[in-house]
Amino acid sequence: MTFIKENFLLETPQAEELYHDYAKEMPIIDYHNHLPPQHVAKDHQFKNLAEAWLMDDHYKWRAMRAFGIDEAYITGDASDREKFQKWAETVPHTLRNPLYHWTHLELKRYFGIDDLLTGQNAERIFQDTREQLQEKSHSAIGLLQQFNVEVICTTDDPVDNLEHHQSELQKHTMPKMLPTFRPDKVYAIEDNHAYRTYLEKLEEVSGTQISSYQDLILALKHRMLFFHEQGCRLSDHGLEQLYHFEMNSYSIDTIFGKILKGISLEIEEVHYFKFETLVHLCREYHKLGWVQQFHLGALRNTNGRKLSQLGPDSGFDSIGDFPQATNLAKFLNTLENTDQLSKTILYNLNPALNEIFATMVGNFNDGSVRGKMQLGSGWWYNDQLDGMEKQINAVSNMGLLSCFVGMLTDSRSFLSFPRHEYFRRLLCNILGNDIKKGLVPNDMPFIGGMVQDICYKNAKAYFNLGYN
Repeated sequence: MTFIKENFLLETPQAEELYHDYAKEMPIIDYHNHLPPQHVAKDHQFKNLAEAWLMDDHYKWRAMRAFGIDEAYITGDASDREKFQKWAETVPHTLRNPLYHWTHLELKRYFGIDDLLTGQNAERIFQDTREQLQEKSHSAIGLLQQFNVEVICTTDDPVDNLEHHQSELQKHTMPKMLPTFRPDKVYAIEDNHAYRTYLEKLEEVSGTQISSYQDLILALKHRMLFFHEQGCRLSDHGLEQLYHFEMNSYSIDTIFGKILKGISLEIEEVHYFKFETLVHLCREYHKLGWVQQFHLGALRNTNGRKLSQLGPDSGFDSIGDFPQATNLAKFLNTLENTDQLSKTILYNLNPALNEIFATMVGNFNDGSVRGKMQLGSGWWYNDQLDGMEKQINAVSNMGLLSCFVGMLTDSRSFLSFPRHEYFRRLLCNILGNDIKKGLVPNDMPFIGGMVQDICYKNAKAYFNLGYN
């Protein structure tokens, strides 16, 4: 039987009251995820739990590889039933990994299954969940509605046509699905050939011939306006680190000319191109009133053999130890100097740098917006009890937890929304323990209101997503 009881993670009566009376029923604004927009627009019905659970889930893939499962049962051509069996055999051995909690929380919340998943009961659970997944309550939209999801913000490339978002907007259904502008490929110039192929796509969708750097910026402005018309109010960027140079340290026109001619670039030219292009983008975000997000610190594609076999985003990325503070400060200051620094969320992957990031955001709050600068929620490898607690403590110690915009899934799975519950329970437990220890007043209406702000109300006010 399940260990996930009514007061799972809640260690004190105060924590129980905060969660059940204040946090539990709050709607969800999932402002950053990687859900496939077509699944929402078409209200996709999943064939079985293997499709809903194991497709594109790098967390599970890494665990299965660590347990000695052959790749055929992970990303290979084994059947869905066989893949699910191997995952079920792995699950008991994920004890103390967040996957153990997430797996059983999702089974219980979506399917009412209290049993602990093992290789022995895999067949029964596979069949039980398959039947439920054919019901309307377990379609893509049904799964979101089960968790009271009010809005989801997907992650979209500038060349995406957003046809699925337009379809969703026309339906006027809940949850609302809005795009996020993710221009990583715009400055990914390390692979010259791939980049020029990307420019051809950007030319086509923007209606702009790109023969100069100025043309590139114009094409991106066209795409941002298009995204804005479809309800986009956020941008996002995945980078190892931010770079900073004095403007015009290099000739951006010369660099872009080399790209168009297929001439190799020096590493400093690559970094400068990223810097100046990001500055142009960020200034445009400010004009549009968008929130900008930066996910910093991932060391990607470390396993060359697996990269060649399986491609990127297959579970071979890790935490990087890149220097962050100096260039991050200078980059933000470049925008601040001209009063063009948008509301900003910084996500830190290296937990050793939490306090560096938390104090950095405080440098650029200016009183114009509550919580203008944010240390984002525990990201990726920090999306677990210890990592989230460290992030909450860093925000609390170095800034104002009361202004925090809360949790997100950062997931490709429609079954991942119990992570919001997980976060809410942890948040209430931390505050409940503080009340019990006498570290904060036993003022439930005030602290409960703060919990509701963090779970939902802060995000709704901060992102200005334009829905009722």
